[in-house]
Amino acid sequence: MAELCRHYGIARKTGYKILTRWQERGAKGLADQSQAPLHHPNQTAEGLQQQVLELRRAHMSWGPRKLRGWLMTHRPQQQWPAASTIGELLKREGLAHPRRQRRRTPPHTQPFAHADGSNQVWCVDFKGWFRTRDGDRIDPFTMTDAYSRYLLRCQTVAKTDTAAVTSLCEAAFREYGLPHAIRSDNGAPFASCAIAGLSRLALYWMKLGIVPERIQPGHPEQNGRHERMHRTLKAETASPAEANRRRQQQAFDRFREEYNQQRPHEALGQRPPGTVYTPSPRPYPERLPNPEYDSGLLVRSVYPHGQFFWKGHNVFLSKVLAGERIGLEQIDERYWCVYFAAFPIAYFDAATLDVGNLPDPQQDDGNLEIPKYRNSQIPTAPPLLDKTENHV
Repeated sequence: MAELCRHYGIARKTGYKILTRWQERGAKGLADQSQAPLHHPNQTAEGLQQQVLELRRAHMSWGPRKLRGWLMTHRPQQQWPAASTIGELLKREGLAHPRRQRRRTPPHTQPFAHADGSNQVWCVDFKGWFRTRDGDRIDPFTMTDAYSRYLLRCQTVAKTDTAAVTSLCEAAFREYGLPHAIRSDNGAPFASCAIAGLSRLALYWMKLGIVPERIQPGHPEQNGRHERMHRTLKAETASPAEANRRRQQQAFDRFREEYNQQRPHEALGQRPPGTVYTPSPRPYPERLPNPEYDSGLLVRSVYPHGQFFWKGHNVFLSKVLAGERIGLEQIDERYWCVYFAAFPIAYFDAATLDVGNLPDPQQDDGNLEIPKYRNSQIPTAPPLLDKTENHV
């Protein structure tokens, strides 16, 4: 044995080990052996693995961090593995579906910096339409609280018009109270081509003291939290779609309950939105208030064709404001600021009888038509927002 070990350049201990393997297993014992340890002291217990796999099968869209967050909240007596370990377990069992990597648009600079509490900003939109298996078109209207991500409404509507959205907003206001602002895109019924982008729905919000915020056209990332919820909604309820409209709404209701009360949210420290959201202290009024103006403002009525009278002349403002009352605050001898409720919406040139959009107060342009308005103080409420970054 000593001579053989010297010839092959191995220790006698190794030689005897090889001989013992050959005696026990024959030629198979001479093959290279695995260096992996036979026992893993940190290995996840089989029972814990099965609980993770069962939760994953019940919620196929939840990733490792959400699974771990839910387990730590609902079963804190157990010592759960790290999210990376859960991810490897899902891959091993064929339950992981990695997404295709895509080039990402750089995120917008803190578009919700002012949403530092519940009901500061609500987000509304229509998720892209799809059809049920019987061919019926589904247009889900969604509403979320930007701070807590709480899904306030997820309702399919027969028509995506002002009447349908107003009724859904009223129901949400009665249940949760009034927010400070509502953010939307620039499509109907949230906005229009009228002065300041006003729509009948926006007027309804403004009468309640709610600021209509609008993102820049073509920049859905400025409402990114709401759009991200739409991706989850599509994966859970629309891929594939249900058999008919009634079944689809039932799927929306189940999703809303799970999303608010069970599904952990990473931005909330793996807490579900229902544990963070609190209703607004501003209740919905019994009667929709009409705009009131200070004694220092001139009050004019807007007639059915969208005009108001000024010293014997008809001045066109907007048909959207037909039947409403507006206030005019004098800026100087020529220019006036036009208000609806507490919101400045336009300027009025008394010399030419022209009405135009207010200048952007964030621009430093010496050629602005109304330099005095740019420096004036508006003591009532912030203006309508066409650019999100201005508000931030």
